[in-house]
Amino acid sequence: MRAAAVISGLLMVAVAWTAVAGPPTPPRGKGEQCVEPTEVMRRDHMQFLKHQRDETMHRGIRTTKHSLIECLECHTRKDEMGQFRPVNAEGEFCQVCHDYSGVKMDCFECHATTPRQPKNLPPRAAVEPGSDISLRLHIAP
Repeated sequence: MRAAAVISGLLMVAVAWTAVAGPPTPPRGKGEQCVEPTEVMRRDHMQFLKHQRDETMHRGIRTTKHSLIECLECHTRKDEMGQFRPVNAEGEFCQVCHDYSGVKMDCFECHATTPRQPKNLPPRAAVEPGSDISLRLHIAP
């Protein structure tokens, strides 16, 4: 019974702290602005990603406005050694808000968490969208 009271008290403190502290502030992206207003992205980014997935996987339509690849290009940061930090690492863009909201990310079970340029492939700008090479550029090994 006492343990339940302690847990209940801790939960109330956590809820109160969240209300005072407000929502998290993830690291800023590299661009001047996102492809959609911030409030729209906070609310609807998963719908955009699911729609992009369906268009790409089921219809073969590849656009970049709401693609996960473009999100990574803008929202990953480099560490002191010049290496990209995974976007889902502690304190990084995706992880900050997903931890706050208690939502599990499953995107990165298949997709890379950092921008990558595999060896022996042309630079991304030289790759024709929808080509076999573009399909392999940012897929996790």
